Amino acid sequence: MLSLTNTILILAGLMVLISTLQPMAARLNLPNTVLLAVVGIVVALGATHLAQFGLAFEGMSEALLGVPITSAGFLYIFLPILLFQAALGIDVRRMIDDAVPIFVLAVVAVVVATAVIGLVLWPFAGVSLVVCLLLGSIVATTDPAAVVAIFRDLGAPGRLTRLVEGESLLNDATAIVLFTVLLGILLTGDQPALGRTVGMFLISLFGGAAVGYVIARLAMELVLALRESRGAELTLSIAVPYLAFVISERFLAVSGVVAVVMAGLVIGVLGRNRLAPANWKFLEEVWEQFAFLAGSLVFVLAALRVPRLLIGVNWLDVGLIGLVVVASLGARALVLFGLLPLLGLAGFGQKISTPFKFVIVWGGLRGAVTLALALSITENPLIVPEVQRFVAILATGFVLFTLLVGGTTLRPVIRLLGIDRLSPLDQALRTQILTLSLDSARDAVLQIARQYRIGSVSVDDVLEPLARNLGDVARGEGADEEGATEIPEADRLTMGLVALAQRERELVAEHAAGGAIARGIASRLLAETELAIDQTRSAGREGYLRAAARRVGFAWTFRVAHLLHRVFAMDGPLERRVADRFETLMVTRIVLEELEHFVGSKLSPLFGRRIAQKLREVLAERSDGVVAALDALRLQYPEYAAEIERRFLTQLAVRLETAEVDGLREAALIGPELHGALKRELAAVRRSMAQRPRLDLGLNTRALVEGFPMFSTLAEEEREKICALLRPRLALPDELLIRRGDRGASVFFISSGAIEVDTGRTRIRLGRGDFFGEMALITGQRRQADVRALGYCQLLLLEEPDFRRLLVQNPSIKARIDAVAEERQRMNLQPES
Repeated sequence: MLSLTNTILILAGLMVLISTLQPMAARLNLPNTVLLAVVGIVVALGATHLAQFGLAFEGMSEALLGVPITSAGFLYIFLPILLFQAALGIDVRRMIDDAVPIFVLAVVAVVVATAVIGLVLWPFAGVSLVVCLLLGSIVATTDPAAVVAIFRDLGAPGRLTRLVEGESLLNDATAIVLFTVLLGILLTGDQPALGRTVGMFLISLFGGAAVGYVIARLAMELVLALRESRGAELTLSIAVPYLAFVISERFLAVSGVVAVVMAGLVIGVLGRNRLAPANWKFLEEVWEQFAFLAGSLVFVLAALRVPRLLIGVNWLDVGLIGLVVVASLGARALVLFGLLPLLGLAGFGQKISTPFKFVIVWGGLRGAVTLALALSITENPLIVPEVQRFVAILATGFVLFTLLVGGTTLRPVIRLLGIDRLSPLDQALRTQILTLSLDSARDAVLQIARQYRIGSVSVDDVLEPLARNLGDVARGEGADEEGATEIPEADRLTMGLVALAQRERELVAEHAAGGAIARGIASRLLAETELAIDQTRSAGREGYLRAAARRVGFAWTFRVAHLLHRVFAMDGPLERRVADRFETLMVTRIVLEELEHFVGSKLSPLFGRRIAQKLREVLAERSDGVVAALDALRLQYPEYAAEIERRFLTQLAVRLETAEVDGLREAALIGPELHGALKRELAAVRRSMAQRPRLDLGLNTRALVEGFPMFSTLAEEEREKICALLRPRLALPDELLIRRGDRGASVFFISSGAIEVDTGRTRIRLGRGDFFGEMALITGQRRQADVRALGYCQLLLLEEPDFRRLLVQNPSIKARIDAVAEERQRMNLQPES
């Protein structure tokens, strides 16, 4: 057993080795994890032969090969870090569109791979089917680190990276849950029924998800009490994955892996909203370093054990490893080329291109988790040596194949399939961006030269290569006298729209960094802008406008909140969604105005006047929709609109004043004491504005009844009775309140807003003080018209039994309603003109 001092010394030495291998991997054009594994194996092989050179070398050999990290150490120390960081960096909103293929790859593909590998091995392995399936679950999990690094180096499409990252989040969990179930069967000898096995699997999976969610939510509630302390937030984030993993595994017997992944996803979503932008960026950067160090140590420490795991390997073992390779690749291909297309035809998920499928099949590298699970078998005294040897050799051999063959050939495969090559549109966009950057650089050089009175000779020496590069770029795309190119106009319009969306993303990020937008809203706007970029690339102008319409439309969260209000009279969620909509629309309107200037100053010289005009038309179309939606809200809630605008302007003023104070400090015009005092004052103002004012939907029943003309003349006692009968409701713009042909069950009184009645013959508008829906209750017939809200409407809803009671108890109201109903009946009987 190594002493603590020697263990620390060995780990420190491995860290030094890791620090030198990363730049070496870049120079050799190899994945970092592949080089780490190779070096770890070489070190282990060298250490096994050191003993023959004397006692001193024998001690070094024992130290290198005896680092006290068991399979449990791998899983409990390193795995939570790796999983949590991977989940933390995932943008869940971007993953939603690919939820089906990610689920299939992460869960279904693991189950299929386990079954196929186990069934293929069983006739040749000389061990039981359970052992073969156990091996299948061990090698079914993929390690995306090397693959994603290659994708990013080669500039592979973002969707391919998201698919692989999304798969990696859950396939570890699925494989480990399967491994646990199969290991239990192997050790106990019991073979539970299929239903019980599936039940155990689902309980472990969903139980872990529940634990991770609860722990993450509790942690984020605690964050609010930390007062934006960067160190405290980081410390809490370190505790979360270990709490989730240990509580799940040790105390609740559910999947700790799923718990860590869920915790990371929840904190990733909420952290972007609740943490200060600078603190969130700091937390992400520190966790990236944690994951790099943990992942590197795992590969090296696991690789040190590879020679011992392969002791006694023979040609039969090599043949069995070959069977595992073929079965694994075949299982992944079966899912990707067989199951996913069927799901696509059924309308589940977007199509995955054939080159993407080939890369995902070949890029299924295995790594530390597979080796850790194999080690847990070799360390378990309850498992017979034959099974230990079988699992150790086949799992290790398969990992080596994926790393040394798959990892080293993945780059050529990607290049061969052309995935790293830019499309003609992206190539043209690259050219335009280069033109923009070179032009900006030239302007900056001229401005600096004038500011510092630098001689013209030096300026010319600097500008000459910039002008030459700018000319080369322009000639490469065949620019005409207007700045247009030979690229088809539709493609140039698409490039301009992509540039608009990218600029919009930058503007939203700037407003968010300055505190002018709530963090949750900023996060959603950034995700929507990313979606707009993707949809514009794939569908051009239609895709851009379709993505823009989502922002003006009512999101599913808004509709859920409205449903809760309508069915259960819960106003809180709807109040928050309406307030969010105010802020979203206001920020969008401001950003659109800034984009108008961007078109004139930057895009017009690049794409030509015709394209610039088309871009302005698209922005005008968006602006009309946003202004109309915002005006509808202003009309209903004018006081709140004014309050939100004052808050936005105050936050903007604080942002500008902060920048001015920082500029004065950098120019040494104020000292550190005054700078600190001014910053504290501005921070206090920012904190006072951080809490958004509460929106009152204005749905107080008594106030609505008193403001309704028909009820205002009633005595106080009668109004009290009516208040007990009526239920307030907020209608949304274009909401269908009554559908022609439905049975009537209620009548509506309009307290504010306007609605349109479409009888099929005529269209009638009704406003404040009017009522509708009474005809079906009076005549007993079905609804004769569609009724739709023209804007936000405050309504009072009266159910049929209460309506009849109201007419009996209030003759004056009955007379008024009867007169209106009679007039409407005559209108309905008129022939169509």
